[in-house]
Amino acid sequence: MVTTALTLSGYKIIRKIGVVRGITVRSRSIVGNFFGGLQSIFSGNITIYTDLCEQTRSDTYRLSCEHAQKHGANAIISMQYDTTELMSGLTECCATVPLSLLNRMSPVPNSTFAPA
Repeated sequence: MVTTALTLSGYKIIRKIGVVRGITVRSRSIVGNFFGGLQSIFSGNITIYTDLCEQTRSDTYRLSCEHAQKHGANAIISMQYDTTELMSGLTECCATVPLSLLNRMSPVPNSTFAPA
């Protein structure tokens, strides 16, 4: 399970495992930047960059979930994303992931967390 909340209703944190990160660094190609520049002239949603951002966050989320499973966590509590421009045209997306082992406090359907 993954949540941005500090707690998860119906569950108790029985052990805090630690923190892992999912990190992805991306850049757009010259052709992509050219078409992004053309789209920016007309304003609105610049889909070529939106798609890049969505893919980057998705990859970062997947990496975070994979690392959590490797460390034996069954939940990610208080997940957060952060982005940094490393240099012109090169951006890092990092997910800070506190790992926890949860215990059900009340009957809740059996669930596992998996990359989206």
